[in-house]
Amino acid sequence: MSVWRDARLVERLDQSATGRTLLFDVPGWPGHLAGQHVDVRLTGDDGYQAVRSYSLAGPARESEVELGVQAVPGGEVSPYLAQDLPVGAEVEVRGPLGGWFVWRPEQEDPILLVAGGCGIVPLMAMIRTHRLHGSAAPMRLVYSVRDPDQVWYLDELTAETAAASATRVIYTRRAPQGSSRPPGRLTADDLMLPPGTARRPELCFVCGPTGFVEHAAGLLTGAGHPPDRIRTERFG
Repeated sequence: MSVWRDARLVERLDQSATGRTLLFDVPGWPGHLAGQHVDVRLTGDDGYQAVRSYSLAGPARESEVELGVQAVPGGEVSPYLAQDLPVGAEVEVRGPLGGWFVWRPEQEDPILLVAGGCGIVPLMAMIRTHRLHGSAAPMRLVYSVRDPDQVWYLDELTAETAAASATRVIYTRRAPQGSSRPPGRLTADDLMLPPGTARRPELCFVCGPTGFVEHAAGLLTGAGHPPDRIRTERFG
């Protein structure tokens, strides 16, 4: 069983109106795989404890741990982490956790990443690990968000489009001006390879709210992706 380790908040970065990147320094961190997560434990002055799970957003780099936190209205933990935990303060983390929803840089299969909202976080760890190791495995991302203000890692994903992995953003409520696709729910066409692209069956990773994950996984199986090649992680 993983042990609890002290984690000091080093930096907090805005990703959206309610989404934050939290960078922690965790002495003794054993490293992790892209797609894994951690438990975060907060302890109040009266001894009360609350534990929540958050995905790791980047590849393993010594004692640095990067998490993505979406503040949930009325939540007990996420608003505090996203907005109020002072830089320099400590929490406890346990991990890394999870061994199914992971991508390893030695894997050569083509990869399709499908994210809904802040479900981009563990998939971003895969994109960054892919780039860090110079993987030749084809990788593409289909990212569904309500509107342009909800896109996490915007600058990085824009740069990534011209690099190893191609990114397509799907807007469900409001699309940016000039967008060729009208706003709407993710469709099977959104997940298709570009015409003329021939490659081996993709290994699919889908992450987001439960309803989104079930919808996306259904589209993938309907398009002929084998169920054992679809890995899902959901929240909410």
